[in-house]
Order: sequence, then structure tokens, then C-alpha cells
Amino acid sequence: MSSSVGSDIFAIAAIFVISLLVLLLLRHYVPLRTAPAYLLTPVFLAIALPCSIILLVPIDLSSSVSEGSGASRGVWLPSRVVLVAWRICYWLTFCLTWFILPLLGEYVDSGYRDIKSRLLYSLRSNGRFQLMYLVSGIVAAVYLYIEYGFHTNSPKALVMALAYAWGLILAIYLMGHGLVALPRRLIQNANTAERLRRLQARAPKVNDKLTEAMDELDGLESQVMQLRQKRMALSRDFQDWIEDLVETSALPESRLSAASDTSRSNVPAVVTERYLADLTRKLKRARHKKARFENEWAHLISDASDAQAILNSSASKRLEFERSVVPGRSKRGFTILTPYLRYLLHRHVIPSLRIALGGFLALASIAIVWSEVTTPIWHKLSLITLTVSPSDNVNFGGQVIAAAWICYMCISALHTVSTAKVWGNRALVVRHTYPESASWYSYQVAKLTVPLSYNFITLLPPSVYKSTTFYTFLGRLINLTPLGSGFSQWFPIFILLPVLAATFNLYGRIPKVIGWSSLEEEDNNSANDPNAAGYGTGGWREGRALIERELNATPHRSSALGLTSRDASPATRNSSNTTPSAATGRVPASVRAREQYRDRQPLVATMPEDNVDRAAPRAAERRGAAGEQEEGGGGGGGGAEQEDGGFFQDFAHRVRNTIETTDRPSWMNGIGEGLQFKRPKWMGGDEGGRGGSSSAGGGGLGRWFGGNGRVDGRVRL
Repeated sequence: MSSSVGSDIFAIAAIFVISLLVLLLLRHYVPLRTAPAYLLTPVFLAIALPCSIILLVPIDLSSSVSEGSGASRGVWLPSRVVLVAWRICYWLTFCLTWFILPLLGEYVDSGYRDIKSRLLYSLRSNGRFQLMYLVSGIVAAVYLYIEYGFHTNSPKALVMALAYAWGLILAIYLMGHGLVALPRRLIQNANTAERLRRLQARAPKVNDKLTEAMDELDGLESQVMQLRQKRMALSRDFQDWIEDLVETSALPESRLSAASDTSRSNVPAVVTERYLADLTRKLKRARHKKARFENEWAHLISDASDAQAILNSSASKRLEFERSVVPGRSKRGFTILTPYLRYLLHRHVIPSLRIALGGFLALASIAIVWSEVTTPIWHKLSLITLTVSPSDNVNFGGQVIAAAWICYMCISALHTVSTAKVWGNRALVVRHTYPESASWYSYQVAKLTVPLSYNFITLLPPSVYKSTTFYTFLGRLINLTPLGSGFSQWFPIFILLPVLAATFNLYGRIPKVIGWSSLEEEDNNSANDPNAAGYGTGGWREGRALIERELNATPHRSSALGLTSRDASPATRNSSNTTPSAATGRVPASVRAREQYRDRQPLVATMPEDNVDRAAPRAAERRGAAGEQEEGGGGGGGGAEQEDGGFFQDFAHRVRNTIETTDRPSWMNGIGEGLQFKRPKWMGGDEGGRGGSSSAGGGGLGRWFGGNGRVDGRVRL
């Protein structure tokens, strides 16, 4: 009898590595020193256990091979050990998914101070969802009793089948979208100019959201300051509560008197515990929202600066990145590389690698979709079967490939969860993730992994997956009734719906029907839409002006992210032609970008060098009269240089500049001499020729065709 000592050591080492990676992931998003233990422990288990399931599935596939078959078993464990591991992982994940994490998320988001009030708020908030689960369970229990009868395993089978069904519905949809979005994002980012254009198109929206978040936080903190004036009429507990809110407020002292003005107070006449809890909860969410968009804005500025530096390095063949504006991020690029090697790496090597990886993942996505569609018809057509177990046996190489397939399926689903903008105010923020968001995202990881893992083993031949401990533990209970077995077998075909929707951008075309139009917000195509290029519409030119303004920030910006100081005076925030917000003195992004963009150079940049001096006064006059010529002011680089008017608008500008700056030929000097006419009275003329009947050179057709020497022979248009 062979020993599993080597496999035991490998499994223990793998679990240790997974735990270490999960800790590093938590440290990246959650401050470990300040986060409470009752939050970190469930979140850690909710991420570590699903990751261990990804490791446990390949081990289970190899452990199910008979010892006397003579086939290579790879990494294997005794069947009893595998069964105990499945029970621990599954039931602990189940409790975290359906009970602990939902209650914990509402508990930390309640706003109350004492434990009892927090628990009651959490139970009330989760009551409607638990009631929905209860009704669904009652309906399923009636069906199970009619179809199968009442047995000892009936309650357990009902619970496991319902949890699997709900998880599989969400997992298939999210995975289908991610299988398209992930490779496409890699391929699109390979083009630096297009990536810069997309960043510029996103900039106005992100900046406006950041401004709105700061205004919302200022309003709530002003309400706290107003509440502070009434604290003496409240109980001692309420006074301590208000003082805690004041201490956590970031409102400067210079604005304290304006914030505490009781003439425009928003504080109710009677302050209750519920009101203070709601205010505390809104403050927490507003601070998280502000930190979220500050982080997003800082990363957008940093990425745009790096992309612009890469484009600008094409001429000099030397690449030097600017100092990063993201807190905690050091200077970009490897310090061991010379500027020329760094240019080759970022300009040629990395784009090629992105295209190669995107193409490889696209093929993997096609293989997964093909396997999901063809497995119910004939499992031998499944490409996953051909790569994992071509001979109904899973060796060490098959285990590695199986782990890679499961990882890619889970990453595709979780990529959609992390990038979709349909989860409200929830977001992962580096070092500042809100506790409720951390518990919610870990809850999604735990909920999606088990259905995807079981869905993966059903893509293998029945002789392979039906002999596994996972199938004995979970699969036979799911297949207890014909409805359960049919759902598990045929529902994955619906993966074609999110795949086609993401491929043909149906989310943008019929957002009102589907309601998931924000799934592709990170791949917004408005940068290529000529109608979306103007100011106030979130166009890329407006975003380019915002990014340049932030990179060339004035010294009064004291924030680490390069944002305007909150206690700065309106004069330092706004130009003379902009109107600040009445509440905070901030100016919308579109207004700031429009004022900056109009200060740029006019059409002189497109004129020949010998005509610039003569055309400058006229260009200045046109700019002062109209102020609407929008051209020049680079920053796009490569694909970001072409204006929205295209060829025809550029051609019209050049023709106009040529006509206005060309001297009249000598053969036209005599035309119009002596011609004059009398301007009628309704046009402002009079009998004496004032403004109308003038001398030959001073008015009439003579002035139009250059008869007067004072016009220097130029044609007036």
C-alpha cells in the first residue's frame, strides 16, 4: 500500500501559501492594525476556504483513482481525509455565506454604539432576505416531499440544492461576462494611445463623482457641527456620541462658525437615537465614498501620466516616469533598467505580452463556453475533458490543468463582481475599504466558488466525477430529484446569454431592459464618439484638460492626491469666469475644463511659419470675440491627437487661415478705384455721406476691394 506522506506535505505547504497570500490581499485593502478581529477572522476564512477548495478539487479527482489500477495518481489523500476536508470547507463556507457575513456587514454599518442595538438593526435589515429564502425553501420542500418522500437526508439535500441553484445562477452569469471582458480588456490596453483616450474619457465623470462625494461629506459634517450647538440640551450619552462624531470630522475650524449657523440648521427639534445612528451611518458611507473616488481619481491620473510618458518617449527612445500621485506607490518602472530598456519594455514588450495573454485567455474562454454547451449533449466533445482527463484518468499534469481551469473560471466571475458598477456604494479601496464592503465582497467569493467548482467537475466524463468524494458529498443530493439533475445539467448552457451580451455590447444598447449598463463602464467607448467629445458631455478633450490641470497642480493643493484643499478660499479654487457651488465653493469639472481649454492657443498653431506673425492679431481678435475655437493644446499623443471634426474641419481651418494671411496680388491694386455708393438711412447713412457717401478710397466698393491705400491692399472678407 502506497503512502501519502509526500502528498500530505504538499497539501500542508499549499494551504500555508494560500493563507499567506490571503493575508497579503487583506493587508492591501484593509488596514489590519485598526480593523477589529471579529471582522478580519470571518473575511479571512471566507476567502481562504474557497481558495483551498480550488486546491481540493484536483486532489479529489486524483484520489478517486483506484490504487490497483496502476495509473499515476499525482497528489492524493485518503478518502476519509478528503471527506472531512469537504465537510469542513463546505459547511463553514455555507454558514459564512448565508448567515455570518450578511449579519456582520449590517452590524458594522448600523451606526449604533452598543452591541444590542447593532444586532437588532442587523437582524431587521436581513429579515426581508431571510424571509425570501424561507418562502423559497417551503416551496422546494413541498416539491421534494411529493417527488422523493420524506427521508433523513431530505432537509440537508433541500438546503444544499437550493444554495447550489442560487449560487450557480449568479456564477454562470458573472462568469460568462468575465470570460469576454477580461481578454478584451488586456487586448485593448495593449494600445497605449487608445488606453490614454479611454482614461481621458473617464476623467470628467470620475472627477464629478469625487466632487459630489466631497460635497456630500461636507454637508453631513456641517450637520454634525450644527448638532454640536444643541448638545447641552441632550442626555449625557448623546453628548458623548456627538463629541465622537465631531472628533472624527475633518471640517476645518475656519468653517466651523458657518457650519454651526442655526438659522439654516438641518437638525430636527427632537434628537433621537435613531437619528444619531442614521447620521453616523451616512457619515461612514460618505467617508468611504470620498476615499473610493479619491483612490480612483489618483489611479486614473497616474495611469494617464504613465501612458502619456510612454507615447512621448517614441521620439527620444528614452522613458522616464513622473512621480506617482497615488499614495504609497513609488516611482514607476524598474530602477535597474536604463531609460532605453524601459522604453523597449513598456513600448514594445509589455503590449506584445498583453496581446499574447489576451489571445490565450480568449481561446480559454472559447473552450469553457464550448464545453458548457456541448457537455449535456455529449461529454466527449468537451475541450476541458480532453485537457484534464483524456483517458478517464487524472494524473499530476491533469491536476495542474484542472486547477488552472477552476482558477480562470473563478477569476472571470470575480472580475465582473469587482468591476461592475451595480453594487451601490460598495467598492474595494486600497487600504481604506469600508468594513461592510469587505464583508460583502468576501461573501461573494465564498458564494460563487463552490457552485463553480462543482460545475467544473460535471464538465468531465461521468466515470471520473461520479467517483469523486465531492460528488458523493454534494452531487448526489443535488441530483436527488429529476428537477435538480436537469437544472445542474442544462442550465450552464445559458452562459451564451451573458457572453453574447458582452461581446456585442448589449448592455449599452438596451440598458433600460437589462439594467446592467454599468458592467462595461471601464471600457467606455465614448472616447470614439464624436458627439460625446464636447464639454459637459464627458468627452475625452474635457478629460484631457482635467488631467493636465491635476498634473500641473498649483502649490496650494495640500492633499496627497493632488486635490484642492478643502479649506481653500473660493478665489483659489475658481477662475474669474466660473461659478462655484453655493455649499462648498467647488466648481464642476466640466466648467473648470472649459475655462482652461479656452485659454489655449488658437488656430495659429496650424499656420505656416511665415504667416504666423501677420495672423496673430486677427487670431487674437477672433478669440476675444468668439472664444469658441477649440484646437491645439496637445496631450493625447498618438491616437489621442485627432480632433473630432476630422479631415474636413481641419481642411476648412487651413483654407480660412490661408485666405486671411495671403497678400493681394499686384494686378488687383486698381480694382474698385472711384467706386462709391450712398448708404440708405435705414442702414445708418445720412445726406452728408457720413458712414455712407465717402471718398473714393474711404468707403463703398472701393473700400471692399482695397481702393484706399490705408488698407494696405488686403482683401476684406
